[in-house]
Amino acid sequence: MTFEGISFAALDFYEDLEADNSKSFWTAHRHIYDEQVKAPLQELAAELGQEFGAAKFFRPFRDVRFAKDKTPYKTHQGVYFTESRRYLQVSAAGLYASGGYYDLASDQLARYRRAVAEDLPGEALAQTIKAATKAKLEIRGDQLSRIPSGYDKDHPRQELLRHKSIWATREFGCPDWLQTARARTEIVKAWRAMQPLIDWLDKNVGQSDLPVARRGER
Repeated sequence: MTFEGISFAALDFYEDLEADNSKSFWTAHRHIYDEQVKAPLQELAAELGQEFGAAKFFRPFRDVRFAKDKTPYKTHQGVYFTESRRYLQVSAAGLYASGGYYDLASDQLARYRRAVAEDLPGEALAQTIKAATKAKLEIRGDQLSRIPSGYDKDHPRQELLRHKSIWATREFGCPDWLQTARARTEIVKAWRAMQPLIDWLDKNVGQSDLPVARRGER
């Protein structure tokens, strides 16, 4: 099958799910999820995979075992492309795309901070972010409330030093072209504009060398 767009029926489905996040609603409207959300996203992922690698679809069910919020279903569908570190999402708000490092282990975070603090790689990241902003991307990430210890509180890149993770995003919303094949073109354009940031992270941060059990320590 060829990707032909994401119908506004997918957005309406999530708007209704937000209003009635129950098993009875899900059961009665599961066919809409399968036909208007899952199927077109699978077609889209197959086409995007030619450039960005294999896709992982997140389950629509929430893990509520330790959550205060016991609503059983996610109000969005996320798709992650592990190899290229890209993500896309469909929800009642429309289409969202991003790319970057979403969670830094302690060894990655140490390398990130050292690179930001140094003149050459740090300035290269600052210029990369400036270019991303011109390309209508937004830089996001978890941040500390203050500069981490060991770094000059007046450092010229103090905002970047406060990051614990960093990625670029583009919120497309729900333009008319979302329902056409142009949606794939717009995602590819945004993802390609994110590549310099990902290249910088790959070069200066890289993957974690820590055992999985220790990666959250920081």
